[in-house]
Amino acid sequence: MFDSIMKFFSQVDDVMYYPVLIIILAAAGLFFTFRSRFVQLRLFGESCRLIMEKTDDSQKVSSFQALMVSTASRVGTGNIVGVSTAICLGGPGACFWMWLMCIIGASSAFMESTLAQIYKRKDKNGGCYGGPAYYIEQALRKPFISILFCVFLIATYAFGFNLLCSYNLQSTFEIYSFYDKTWSPIIIGLILAAAVGYCLLGGGKRIIRLTEKVVPIMGILYVLVSLIVIAFNITNVPSMFGLIFRDAFNFKAILGGLGGSCLVYGIKRGLYSNEAGVGSAPNASASADVSHPVKQGLVQTISVYIDTMLLCTATAFMCLSSGVEYGEKVSGAPYVQNAVSTVLDKFGPIFITIAMVLFAFTTLLGNLYYVDNALIYLNKKRQPSKNFMTVFYICCVAVIFVGALIPMDFAWTMADITMGGMTIINIPCCLLLSGTVIKALRDYEAQKRLGRNPVFRAKDIGLDESRLDFWK
Repeated sequence: MFDSIMKFFSQVDDVMYYPVLIIILAAAGLFFTFRSRFVQLRLFGESCRLIMEKTDDSQKVSSFQALMVSTASRVGTGNIVGVSTAICLGGPGACFWMWLMCIIGASSAFMESTLAQIYKRKDKNGGCYGGPAYYIEQALRKPFISILFCVFLIATYAFGFNLLCSYNLQSTFEIYSFYDKTWSPIIIGLILAAAVGYCLLGGGKRIIRLTEKVVPIMGILYVLVSLIVIAFNITNVPSMFGLIFRDAFNFKAILGGLGGSCLVYGIKRGLYSNEAGVGSAPNASASADVSHPVKQGLVQTISVYIDTMLLCTATAFMCLSSGVEYGEKVSGAPYVQNAVSTVLDKFGPIFITIAMVLFAFTTLLGNLYYVDNALIYLNKKRQPSKNFMTVFYICCVAVIFVGALIPMDFAWTMADITMGGMTIINIPCCLLLSGTVIKALRDYEAQKRLGRNPVFRAKDIGLDESRLDFWK
């Protein structure tokens, strides 16, 4: 019975990514890139500067805090296990396709986050919130599509991603002698579920404070260890690059089995890791207090680069330069742990386990921050009752526990499908609204040329102020 279910979902997953999502992501990303005149590269320096811009009100969410919430969800187990899986199952060429989709996808991240800022809503305390559901409803006047998007978001972040995150974490313990295939997943799942359940009592503000402190630290430590491993295997780096590019452009092999090729795995795992165009980060972007929507759009492109060009690349280079064997048998955490062990010996697997615990924990919390926004939208823009949220969080905690017990293929397939559903809804909507973003970008650049700190007014780009809570 389970095999039949798994086969069905695998077929859905295959069709969703090839040809549907490959075409949508590539076409939309290129369209956004050319229409914005390569905004994700052209204004990279400005994006870096804006990260540290402070808000006038210390009680409001800054660009940096919003960036950290979105990065907490992006930066996670996918940066370690996702990259390993892509290389082991698709081949080293998956790295190249990850990089390409990252650069193209950063333009999609700019579009969706700028839209979230333009159409954000005001809460009773004067703060702001929003996301794809709100810009779809306000700008396109399609509430049904907004509802459908929220359903997929909840399915992705409360179910698909949390199943996978939990599985990925427990899989890092398989390398240890004390690991028991029957009892260890149960114990690990219980501990992780209990820890997340406890933190959920703190609410959204607590998530922001926690991620702001933990995400930069864990990211920097992981990159430093990766650089140490690469430095010790520096003589292998030239051949590593040759391997990546030969495999990436081996079109005979790619076309011979496209569904399992480095191209498809690179796109799948790259999208899972950086979430550019998925519609998740705009929920955090909308909460930032900025003087112009384009500011937060630019800041969010940095989050995509941090995730893929820095953390995913660190994992890929560390593994491939080490020279350890890759393949289906070591797919996931074992491949990364074996690579680190070449330099750090027994401490290597322990470090990866610690990193995975931190990545998984912040990812799970960041995921549920997004889910809260979707639930508020479905509840007619009101916070659901305390009793409902308690029951819902119990269900989320149960999903985290179950995730530690399921097979790897099922965990990845469910995460791919739910995330794909979000993307298929969000990207076409961003395409339809891209004209608004381009007008806002031109307005921002025009003010910068005059030496001003850009301030946005909706009427300056022809928007109806009566339909907006901000920018009047």
